[in-house]
Amino acid sequence: MFDWKKPTAQMLGRWQPWHDGHTELFKRILAEHGQVCIMIRDVCGADAGMGNTDNPFDYRTVKKNIIAGLEEHGYKCGIEYEVLSVPNIVDISYGRGVGYTFTEHDLDKDIQAISATKIRAEMRAKGEL
Repeated sequence: MFDWKKPTAQMLGRWQPWHDGHTELFKRILAEHGQVCIMIRDVCGADAGMGNTDNPFDYRTVKKNIIAGLEEHGYKCGIEYEVLSVPNIVDISYGRGVGYTFTEHDLDKDIQAISATKIRAEMRAKGEL
């Protein structure tokens, strides 16, 4: 069961759409920290910052896709992870030692090459979006 008092890792993103690269990152983070809070920047139809206006999926669809994608690998929402909607966060700022760290995970080149932008283009070409 997800424990809201236990140290937890955060994944913050648009997840437009959730894909295998995100799943691999989730697995790595979960193995390291034991539970994960996946935060969805709710930006459907809006500019998400840095000039990105291609955000076709709403919060409910993104959440559904995350849960379905992780269930394929045996993970359950409310057990290993939680999913939350957050505002369009474009900066995470801190002033001094605040009790958390920032970690960049170096995933292999095949995983790094997965692109939600390319996935959306393929979906459009197939008439799925």
